[in-house]
Formats: sequence, C-alpha cells, structure tokens
Amino acid sequence: MPSLHASILLAVLLLAAAGTVACSSSEPGAPPSTPAEPGKEKSNVPSTAGYSALVPVPVRAAAAPGAAWVLAPGTRIHTAPGSAEAAGVGEFLAGLLRRATGYPLPVEASDAPAGITLALEPGALDHDGEEGYRLDVTAAGVAIRAARPAGLFFGVATLRQLLPAAVESAAGAQADGWTVPGGSVADRPRYAYRGFSLDLARHYFTPAETRRFVDHLARYKFNTLHLHLTDDQGWRIAIDGRPNLTGVGAATQVGGGPGGFWTQDDYRAVVAYAAERFVTVVPEIDMPGHTNAALVAYPELGCDGGTYTPYTGVKVGFSALCVDSEKTYAFVDEVVGQIAALTPGPYLHIGGDEAHTLPKDAYARFMARAQSVVERHGKRVMAWHQLADAAPVPGAVLEYWNQSGKDADRVAAAARGGAKVVLAPADHTYLDMAYAGGERLGLTWAGTVDVRQSYEWEPATHLDGVPQDAVLGVEAALWGETVTSVADAEYLVFPRLAGVAETAWSPRDARDWDGFRGRLAAQAAYWDAAGIGYAKRL
Repeated sequence: MPSLHASILLAVLLLAAAGTVACSSSEPGAPPSTPAEPGKEKSNVPSTAGYSALVPVPVRAAAAPGAAWVLAPGTRIHTAPGSAEAAGVGEFLAGLLRRATGYPLPVEASDAPAGITLALEPGALDHDGEEGYRLDVTAAGVAIRAARPAGLFFGVATLRQLLPAAVESAAGAQADGWTVPGGSVADRPRYAYRGFSLDLARHYFTPAETRRFVDHLARYKFNTLHLHLTDDQGWRIAIDGRPNLTGVGAATQVGGGPGGFWTQDDYRAVVAYAAERFVTVVPEIDMPGHTNAALVAYPELGCDGGTYTPYTGVKVGFSALCVDSEKTYAFVDEVVGQIAALTPGPYLHIGGDEAHTLPKDAYARFMARAQSVVERHGKRVMAWHQLADAAPVPGAVLEYWNQSGKDADRVAAAARGGAKVVLAPADHTYLDMAYAGGERLGLTWAGTVDVRQSYEWEPATHLDGVPQDAVLGVEAALWGETVTSVADAEYLVFPRLAGVAETAWSPRDARDWDGFRGRLAAQAAYWDAAGIGYAKRL
C-alpha cells in the first residue's frame, strides 16, 4: 500500500495530468518516423490513464480502454527463438515478477502470441535504432518488439510502470487481479549516451551497493554507469603489481573511516551485472590531478621527492603526478592497461580536471601521452572538458561539468574539431548539490539545485557554439563529499534522477515541468514498494 506521502503525490498527478504533451498529429501507436537530429523530435502522448504517467515520457503512447490484460498464475514469457540476449531479458522480467507475485512464470523460446512476448524484429524495426521498442497490450497479452535486445529491455522498463507499484516489492504473492491497461507505446531514445556517475573515491561504495545503483538506472532507461574509481581521498580498484594502491591508498575516505577497494573480480562482477541490464561501465582513473591517494602509495610518482599523507578533506587541485618522469608513464600504462582489459565497453575516462599545480604546457604534454596510452590499449578516450586545452585526439569525448555555460568557447572549439560532448552541467545534473540552503546533505558551490532546476534545461542549446550533432548525451553525477551512506546517496539522487532520465531519453517537445511533476508523483509508490529512500519534494 502506498505511503501517505505517495498518496499525496498521486493526488498531484491527477491535478497535473492535463499537462501531458500531445504535440504530433500522427496516429497513436504508428511507427516513429526516421530519427530526427537531437532537439527536433516530435511526440504524441495523449492524456490517458496509465500511459500518461510514464517516466521518461515516450515518443508516442495511447490507451485502449477496455482491453486490459490480466497477469495470471499460468502466465508464460515467450522470447525470440535463437537469441540468448532476448532470453536474458525474459529471465530478468520473470525474476521481477516471480519475486513480487510468487507465480512460476516460465520463460520459453517461442513465438506464441499469448502471455508476455519479447520479439526481435530486425529489419522491420531498424528505424527505431538499437534501443527503440514497441509495446502493445491487448486482452490476449503483452507484446514487446524491438530490432535489438536492448530495445526489449527498455520496453520491459516501460512495462514495469504499467503494472501496479507492488511489482517492485520483494514481499511476494501480491498479484491477485493485477492488470496492465490496454494500449500501445512506440519509443526510442533521444541521446545515445545516458549516464550516471558514482563517486567511489570520496565515499566508498561496496560492489553490492553499486549494483543497487545499477538497478536504479535500469528503471529509467540509463545505459551508462561512470565509476569514479580514484581521487585524492582513495584508490578503489586493485592493480596487479601495485599492492600499495589498495594497501595504503584505499585506506581512507572523506571524513576518515576505513575506505575500501574492489578486487578485479569484484569489478568484473559489477560490469557483468550492469551488462545484463544493458548498462555499460565507464571506468575513470583521474589524472594528472586528483592523485594524492596514488602519491601516498607510491611517492616516486610525485616530483618533489617528499612524503605524502592520506587526505580526508574536500579541497581540490593540490595534487599532481610528475608529468616529466618516465616512472609516471610506466604507472599510467600499467593501470590503464589492466583497467582496459577488465572493461568490455568502449570508453576509458582519464579525468584531466583541476590539475591546478601544473603549468598549461605540462598539462598538455601529460594528456597527450595519456590519451595515446588509452588508444594503444584499444579504448576511446573520455575526459573532463578541460581536455579541450590539450588537443583532444580524434573521437575523444569531453564531459562538460561546469555551470552557467562557463568554458563553452573551449568546448565548442574542441567539438568543431571533431570531439564529442557529454553534458553534465553542475547546476542541473550534479545530484550532490543541495536541494536548498541550510541542509545537511549536498554542496552549494554550483548553487542549490531543486527538482525543477534539475529538470528544466535543454542539452541541445546548453553550450553556445557546440553543434547539436556533437552532443553525445547527458550524465548525472553523485559526488561523495557529504555522502556517508546509501541512504544519503538515495536522498540526493531521488527524485532528481528521474528528471535527468527524461532529459536524456525523451523528445524535446514532450518535456514540460507541469506534466513531468505529475508523472513524477506517480513514481513515489514504486520507490516506496522497492524500499528506495528519496527526498519528498516536487
């Protein structure tokens, strides 16, 4: 049963439902047109029960009153024959439903039209892209169709929101009379990169806690988990041949405490767990700054020959590797090589921000060599947008984190030179910013960021001079300066994570605050059922 607060939020939903977007004259449920360039998509989501509450808002959706489907104890899940990935999506869905209902829900490879069908239709649905999907609900069953398995998975994410909120519960045997309202959805993402960055360095999160965040991403169609694995306060990943990185460098965090680290097997397991949910892991080894933990472990990586002490504060910009020492580049090669070998995804993030103690030319020399190491180990360079000052290699991805368009000219120049851009503006997507002044949790260096400010911004025009086709996507970030627990983290992340999800996935014209506020209200019951902590704000 939803909490009192959830009930209040649902009342807000009913009041706000009229704000749902209806912008296109296309037939509801008709195939989407060829994808437009970012910022020019159209949407048609009429204000209908069930389908008007989806987050992120889909490209098109329509209800079919009187055609509801009933989930029954004998329901079967049918997956595309011959596709192990489609079978994996079926098992994922079955796992959710078995936990909540106690029903057996066998998964079988067949084309049967009844029950729940996950069908792959390459060719016919190629124009929906790798992640688009169609969902149709009739009295006979639920059919999710896509060109690729990722699309099936994101269709399942939509189905979760059409089921009662108890689908997210682990209590079991609650499904008597569960129905899915009749209707259809035709959907695809706006941006290819939809990310969330988790800071393990300032506050250590265990592999199990990180998997919990992967589950949060899966609910809202994110496809990237960026792991900030190293910083001044801690080194969180084991590197063969460098035992002091974890034996010494991992032994603390902001405010003190024991810190912690992952073994390489821990990392592999999280990567595999994420991949099952179509989330790609992007590892970050921050350098040449943000390196005090590495310097404590191996002082010879610094230039001054002195000793370094563990750091538990929150200041930035005071540490740097010795950029003219070959010992540094041997270290970079060892670390990057091992992380690259552990990571099946295409990107390896090398940080590159706030190296304030280095002259500009020294910074540029280091980043040139670090980029070449990443490429030599078969990965695509990703870095913070300061890489724009150091000749990004062709195809590099710059992650913009500043606020109010600062540094836009530098990023725009790099984009015109062929770099891609992921937008993570601190005054909109940094979820470690406080909701309001005077709170225990959250920082305010980028101002306070309430739910509305986190939602109301436009990626396509956020940075003057950056071409729309250079914007690869959007990322939310949770930095750990004030975080001491998963409960703290979830309070800061929810409900704002849902807004970032919609910014990254949904058509530009479908997004408006009044409509989103109502749809967001409906999510509270699902969070309550799943045991997710959240800030009770709209």
